[in-house]
Amino acid sequence: MDKFSTSTALNHFKEKHLRAEFWIAVLLLLVATLSFPANAENIYGAPISQVTIYLSPDISSAKLADAARGRELIILETTNGWVHVEAIIGQRQTDEAYIEQDVTKTITGWVQDQGVVRASTPNGDKILYGEAVDSEDQASRSHGRRGAAQDAMRLYYAVAEYFPTSPLAAEAMYRSADIRWQIERADIMSRPSAKEQDPTLRGHMDEHYMHEVMKKYPGTKWADLASFHLIENKVCGDWEGEPKCPEKEADLYEKFAADHSQSSVAAEALYDAAVRYAALIQIYKTDDQTKKSDDSKAKAVATTQKVLAQFPQSDWAPRAQRLQYMIEQGIPTYGND
Repeated sequence: MDKFSTSTALNHFKEKHLRAEFWIAVLLLLVATLSFPANAENIYGAPISQVTIYLSPDISSAKLADAARGRELIILETTNGWVHVEAIIGQRQTDEAYIEQDVTKTITGWVQDQGVVRASTPNGDKILYGEAVDSEDQASRSHGRRGAAQDAMRLYYAVAEYFPTSPLAAEAMYRSADIRWQIERADIMSRPSAKEQDPTLRGHMDEHYMHEVMKKYPGTKWADLASFHLIENKVCGDWEGEPKCPEKEADLYEKFAADHSQSSVAAEALYDAAVRYAALIQIYKTDDQTKKSDDSKAKAVATTQKVLAQFPQSDWAPRAQRLQYMIEQGIPTYGND
């Protein structure tokens, strides 16, 4: 074999060797990737009570921070009843202009391995859910635990995140989104801009978590409830005695009821539409638009009758009956009267 042939053969050998090494590396990476979820179930955990993060696995060591219920902990390692964790801790602080804002920082330290629920914890979904319900109950009390609503919000979300196949997952994710929505709503509606007629001129509740419920659990009661919440971002702050807001809102609620006719909130949506048609009776009458006032009355009565016919056992049926009575008696449902 000549020198050229030997060189060519050697190059071919090196090429095949490098190709083999490449595919071995790819195979190892693939195996590692496929095996990751099995090992990942214990990477995250959520405490069901407030835990202290220490500098080292010793209660006499320096205390770095406290992690509240449901605060997600990234688990780095475990040893002798201790868990080495990384946590993002949020704090409410006031700046130099006396404006409150959330400030977060990442803490790495040790917590005692007591009450930190992981995906591998037996009945972990029920444990987290039970603590979330208890925290929500605390939040509803006049002298309940401070921050209990936020605790419940995080704990419910952890149920859906760590136990996505649990029978409790869909409701837990919705409850978490609903608590977040109510907290934001209370803040937004306390501002002067909440009275703006145009809903685009005020702050909006974050829709991300409601959309997450709708995406992960389509066709469920919880997805319907999440979708119903979104209408709140579209309604006017104050109608200011003008017909455009109640007209638009009545259409929104009627469309929702038509698109979600089997939903548990379809009756409420129809009632909300009827309330707006009833308000238009007086608004158009004040503007001397008798024909439109009469048309609104007919729509209001027809909508209340839908509630009575389709949802006779719901709480909205007697409310619809009352509204229909007021309309038929000529009692204004909107305005100073």
